[in-house]
Amino acid sequence: MKKFGSLLSSALVLLTAELCLVCGDITDGNTEHLKREHSLMKPYQGVGSNPSSQWDFWGSTLVTSSYVRLTPDERSKQGSIWNTVPCHLKDWEMHVQFKVHGSGKKNLHGDGIAIWYTKDRLHPGPVFGNKDQYLGLAIFLDTFRNDLHGMDRSFPYISAMVNNGSVSYDHGKDGRSSELGGCSAEIRNRDHDTYLAIRYSKGRLTVMVDVDDKNEWRECIDIGGVRLPTGYYFGASAATGDLSDNHDIISMKLYQLMVEHTPEEENLDWTKIEPSVSLLKSPKDNIDDPTGNFRGTPLTGWKVFLLLLCALLGIVVCAVVGAVVFQKRQERNKRFY
Repeated sequence: MKKFGSLLSSALVLLTAELCLVCGDITDGNTEHLKREHSLMKPYQGVGSNPSSQWDFWGSTLVTSSYVRLTPDERSKQGSIWNTVPCHLKDWEMHVQFKVHGSGKKNLHGDGIAIWYTKDRLHPGPVFGNKDQYLGLAIFLDTFRNDLHGMDRSFPYISAMVNNGSVSYDHGKDGRSSELGGCSAEIRNRDHDTYLAIRYSKGRLTVMVDVDDKNEWRECIDIGGVRLPTGYYFGASAATGDLSDNHDIISMKLYQLMVEHTPEEENLDWTKIEPSVSLLKSPKDNIDDPTGNFRGTPLTGWKVFLLLLCALLGIVVCAVVGAVVFQKRQERNKRFY
């Protein structure tokens, strides 16, 4: 047990050192490393359907001088906006300024926004206005609870999913079966600016939020073992159903992270990587952690039963062994008299 604790401590030290190394190299808003060809900013001059445009949009999306409205506060709307330039950065950080607002009262609004890094673009579908079984990464800002049994988390809820094209997003369970991690965040009808940051560096995916007007990031998701290829597209989409909201994108700014890679990593054909995540547990075993961190399966159902059964068997075994030992001592004492 002591050996395991020592190994765990060593692993944590190494992980902290690695994170600090990455943190020391990140741009975190440095304009010098802003990639304008992958950024969407006011007054949105590079948006349109002409060949020179760097962003294209679909559906109910409305582009104004102050915001890009993916959906109005109306029922059954879908809209999206997509970068037309594939991203070939190995390490990057996307900052999204957004606004979700509407006339709907508590629990009477929906459905939410998704931020995408995927192989295909401008493919409408049932997943927050985009296609299902996609290839790549999605960050969901889900404002409506579909799973009435999943009361261990509060909404709005932010989650991450990596897909190799074979997994469907389960709306009925709010994506819980394919979720890599997540956190709750009050993002609706705020009087101040709300932000989301997505960082991918050296196989680690980190999602942070700034929604409390404190001008500081709060960690929402942090998970390693993530493999994403280069050459995919950034985008954002939103959808409404029977309930609705205004889903606005104010800006999407992409920054290049200055991170060194090994010669083996540099020589790797990053365009051929299949989106995947190396997990000790299946993503379906993930649950919400109030701290925003990833953790494993809860002790529920048959696991609780097995735990109680093992404990009961342990008590019985201890009682039998104790009775045998007591009887042997009694027989020994009788022989001495």
